[in-house]
Amino acid sequence: MSDNPSLTILSIGKQTIENELFSLKNLAHGLTEDFSALITKILASNGRIIISGIGKSAIIAQKIVATLNSTGQPALFLHAADAIHGDLGMIQPSDIAILISKSGNTPEIKTLVPIIKNFGTPMAAIVGNNHSYLAQEADFVLDTTIDKEACPNNLAPTTSTTAQLLMGDAIAVTLLQLRNFTANDFSKFHPGGALGKQLYLTCGQLAAANTAPKISANALWKEVVLTITQSRLGATVVVNNENEVIGIVTDGDIRRMLEQFSQFNNIHASDIMGNNPTCLDENTLAIEAAQIMQQKKITQIPITKNNLYFGIVHLHDLYREGII
Repeated sequence: MSDNPSLTILSIGKQTIENELFSLKNLAHGLTEDFSALITKILASNGRIIISGIGKSAIIAQKIVATLNSTGQPALFLHAADAIHGDLGMIQPSDIAILISKSGNTPEIKTLVPIIKNFGTPMAAIVGNNHSYLAQEADFVLDTTIDKEACPNNLAPTTSTTAQLLMGDAIAVTLLQLRNFTANDFSKFHPGGALGKQLYLTCGQLAAANTAPKISANALWKEVVLTITQSRLGATVVVNNENEVIGIVTDGDIRRMLEQFSQFNNIHASDIMGNNPTCLDENTLAIEAAQIMQQKKITQIPITKNNLYFGIVHLHDLYREGII
């Protein structure tokens, strides 16, 4: 240890990352026509992708399966040890199998390979040894050979598992781009949580859950204050006779009024409102409202429906829903 332990810790962390990046930088150059052939096979298939591995490779396989499923490609995880003890029934002839292994020579993989071949299922290998049993038997070989692990003993799976993960990402992203998989498609598979809400939650849905405070331009300031207080949104919208938005009065406008005027009896909403405020249509995504609020440094936005006043979205609504 050096005299500065934190410096040593930091340097080890940085060196680990640099070592992995150095070993991985040539991974893209190792892609061959097998990658293109595999992608073409998947695109033409009506089946699923079955991904299997053992040890740390099994954990990577589960993550790749999750990524594929979330981007529109049906996929299942099959643990290599469980496969040879009864779980092979999940593999169908129309499926495509991907086996992940650094050495390509583990006993479980060597047992599983001929069984899959007997099913007539196309098989790809994400493998770190092109001379291995798995590489020699696979229909498609995706090379994830690395120089060395980031582990100083060159033992713990580190760089090798990162390479496997990168190859899985390459498969998933290639498939989604070739299928023109859009953000709207993505939202179908992520309906829950903040991520999903960014893709489907609209300003109209948020505004509908709030009151819709509004006053006329001729309303006296006391009515303005009362309306703002009752709504608990920190503002009220000013509308004309057709219910069109012509202004907004916020609690900040009230404070500025108290500083500016000494007599308040004849102060109307039109005297203190902000003219032509930023408004959004009800179908505008909530994430867009969040971006506009941040850009303009405002906390409320009036929402319209068919160009008429509908309600208000407050910054707190966006925090509550996890949009920001």
